[in-house]
Amino acid sequence: MRPSNVWQALARPGYPLSAWPWRSAGYLLTGAVAGAFVLVGIVLSAVAGGVLALALVGIPLLLATALAGLPVAAVERLRLRLVDAEPAPDPHEPPGTPGLRAWLSTRLRERATWRELGHALLFAGLLWPVDALVLAVGLLAPLSLLLTPVLLGVSGEAKVLKLWLVTGWPAACGWAALGLLLLVPGGYLLGVAAGARAGLTRLLVAPREVGLGARVVELTRSRARLVDAFEAERRRIERDLHDGAQQRLVALTMTLGLARLDAPPGPLADQLATAHEEAGAALAELRELIHGIHPKVLADYGLEAAVCDAADRSAVPVDVDLELSVRLSPAVEATAYFVVCEALANVARHSGATRAEVSGGHHDGRLSLRIRDDGRGGARAGQGSGLTGLADRVSVLDGRLALSSPPGGPTLLCVEIPCDPAR
Repeated sequence: MRPSNVWQALARPGYPLSAWPWRSAGYLLTGAVAGAFVLVGIVLSAVAGGVLALALVGIPLLLATALAGLPVAAVERLRLRLVDAEPAPDPHEPPGTPGLRAWLSTRLRERATWRELGHALLFAGLLWPVDALVLAVGLLAPLSLLLTPVLLGVSGEAKVLKLWLVTGWPAACGWAALGLLLLVPGGYLLGVAAGARAGLTRLLVAPREVGLGARVVELTRSRARLVDAFEAERRRIERDLHDGAQQRLVALTMTLGLARLDAPPGPLADQLATAHEEAGAALAELRELIHGIHPKVLADYGLEAAVCDAADRSAVPVDVDLELSVRLSPAVEATAYFVVCEALANVARHSGATRAEVSGGHHDGRLSLRIRDDGRGGARAGQGSGLTGLADRVSVLDGRLALSSPPGGPTLLCVEIPCDPAR
């Protein structure tokens, strides 16, 4: 497996013969050149802006100086690829509205902008001279020693590192051998310096937690999109079954009923009666299936009406006390409805309760539901109750599900989902 950054490459025995020393040298060389340009640009911009500020002409220059870290950081994130293959995420958020004013307002409020300005000042004042010094010691000095015989052959004499004069071939070859030996520790020096420099740069302009946070946000958004898509698909299936297969079964049932009335008594009439009963049973099952997929009352009249309908169909008497004066988003209403249905089904199957109650409402941007029964208690998630799946579904909407069910009862299931009224 190939190393993805210079630190991993340094730990391998083949590092001196790999491309990583040269990649490190390229990183330091481009850093030294870019740093010199950044220093000149920031100094000129700040001085010109300060001088012209009284005439208001310098204000854009001062603003450009404050935002100088943005292009510098963008270039640094690209240069990081020389010594670190891991992508460097952009920590900036896109502005909420288009336009230069919104962009400036967003950037000036971000901590990342000022962190990048600090990096640009550090880069211009300290980092690029260090890059140049390490490059000179780790690469240029050994190369100059290695080229001593070439210089001697061209000019008849060579001055090693501008200090020692060499006029003979034995001395020139000795200096060349020393330069060749120094290339190995010089390569390691370049790698260590480039790795430390890249680590500092990533900390300031591309912190890994920014990328992790962005991935978490995107994961949360994708989960919410999946829930919305799932609910839309459930509604589409419900509509297709209601308007298609159910209507055909209704027509078939009516046709069989009319044929049954017209048929004379005998085996044919008996078969038509059986077919009519089977069609009626299939129609009833289909209606129950449609109701379980996505009840029409929920889409047409909202959560309160759907919960009242579920309470009417429950095997255990249920009191409903909901305060919902507004419609909520389809995903929230569907999640809340199926939580209530699953809870009431558990009450009927497992609790031995004689009565249940569903209460709650929408207050302060949160939907709260409480399902209580007077059963025997002792309910636990993960024991075939389906509560684990409901908790996962509620968590997709950043909601919380809590269960209190001591032995002997009562059992109380509480759900809270942050939500705003539907548009």
